[in-house]
Amino acid sequence: MIKKFASLMSLLAILIVGGCGVTSPDGPPRADQSAVAELAGAIRALGPEVDPEEATRAAEIAYDYTHQLALQYQITDPPLIHNMKVNHGLRPRGLCWHWAEDMEARLKQENFRTLTLHRAIANADNPFRIDHSTAIISKRGDGMFDGIVIDPWRYGGQLHWSLTREDTRYNWRPRREVLDERRRRREGSGSAAPAG
Repeated sequence: MIKKFASLMSLLAILIVGGCGVTSPDGPPRADQSAVAELAGAIRALGPEVDPEEATRAAEIAYDYTHQLALQYQITDPPLIHNMKVNHGLRPRGLCWHWAEDMEARLKQENFRTLTLHRAIANADNPFRIDHSTAIISKRGDGMFDGIVIDPWRYGGQLHWSLTREDTRYNWRPRREVLDERRRRREGSGSAAPAG
């Protein structure tokens, strides 16, 4: 009980001190058409094989679904504060892996012919930083490092995107590789530590 109380008090302190960056109850602002067009152009630029209509549709979905998820997740705070709310049961979803999982699932519904989706995790090797998950879109046949990071979590429900190789803030690795590595470590140590 004391541990839970202390945890809630620390959450309250963070909410009071970290109140800057709070968005409206209506969620983060919607992207304008120029932002969507810029992402569509970047997706088209992945290669001449990319269908321009698919690139536009992927960009529109990435922005529209980010806004829809921000409302669904009840985003009203910066990402780390929202994470604490989720972890304390005050919000339903909104951890980075929720964003990545939901964005990947939504984009996969489109059955793109010229685009492929990937999942990645960063910070898996850094004990001083929390893991960060994202979805990545690439030209069909290309790997995640030749794609574009689609990251709605980073700025609290406002879509961030960049070429994977240019996203130097994070050291992205394929999700499957990270999870397999953790599974092998758990099996080797005999512990039951959760996978991220």
